[in-house]
Amino acid sequence: RHGVTVLLVLLLCASLFLVYNGSFHSPSRETNDTHVRQHEHLQQPPEASGSAAKPHLPALQGYIGIIDHKPLRMHCHTCSLITSSGHLIGGRRGKEIDRAECVIRMNDAPTAGAYGQDVGRRTSLRVIAHSSMQRVLRSRHELLNASQDTVFIFWGPSNYMRRDGKGLVYNNLRLMNQVLPKLKVYIISWQKMLQFDELFKKETGKDKISNSWLSTGWFTMTIALELCDRINVYGMVAPDFCEPQHQSVPYHYYEPRGPDECAMYISHERGKRGSHHRFITEKRAFANWARTFDIHFFQPDWSPPPLPENRTLPERPPPPPPSFCRIR
Repeated sequence: RHGVTVLLVLLLCASLFLVYNGSFHSPSRETNDTHVRQHEHLQQPPEASGSAAKPHLPALQGYIGIIDHKPLRMHCHTCSLITSSGHLIGGRRGKEIDRAECVIRMNDAPTAGAYGQDVGRRTSLRVIAHSSMQRVLRSRHELLNASQDTVFIFWGPSNYMRRDGKGLVYNNLRLMNQVLPKLKVYIISWQKMLQFDELFKKETGKDKISNSWLSTGWFTMTIALELCDRINVYGMVAPDFCEPQHQSVPYHYYEPRGPDECAMYISHERGKRGSHHRFITEKRAFANWARTFDIHFFQPDWSPPPLPENRTLPERPPPPPPSFCRIR
């Protein structure tokens, strides 16, 4: 009888063990635990659950990565667009400029040293002409080595940007990006360049036949319209600033002994031989865009005058390249 009792006790213990073990590992228990963990994860703040997911930035077609050939993905709510004008000297608006989400500069315009207090020190995007590439490379310690977070967009004639081994600028840019692999270097595709030309012709009535060539300022402003919701432009004068009386300032703030800005604008605007930038014509287009889009001009501070009564703003914004969808 004692042996039977011991056997019954052992069988009871084994049964209890099997029931407990089965309930612990049952699918319903695992499912419930999973739901609890998921609920707790959802209740955690982003910092507790790892790095917050970055928003999906729009792809800006026509701007091609020099290494991976992928489109540029970038968007900014507010942008400071900095020209290279001598008007920037002495304004001490550097901190104001740097407060924008993105700061856009042109060519090899410097920010180091005392320049920073007038033009700011941050650079989110730098638009560079093919003709300025060598100057940028000479200033690589300031403009490249210290600019790992900056996006560089280079533009130039299609024969310089060829990707078949014969594009001089393209080849040099690939080499530069291989030496400095963290740089974010892009070029403008030839299809996009054609769109820039068509936009200039539609807005100004001028084309390459009239010896007009787009300036870096034209590319930069148009890119900014694709990139930014609001654009604060620093150092760009109004279209009529240079006539008849005007303040004499250097064409480049970093070349105080260089040519006078208005003298440069007027000579290019009136030039008939050779190829010239139509700086004043471009500024008329920018002033017209500022009547429709969220563009503001500072140092000198100005706003485009209202249109005559017999003229109205176009219902549709200018054609591509910009995705003109962010209207004030």
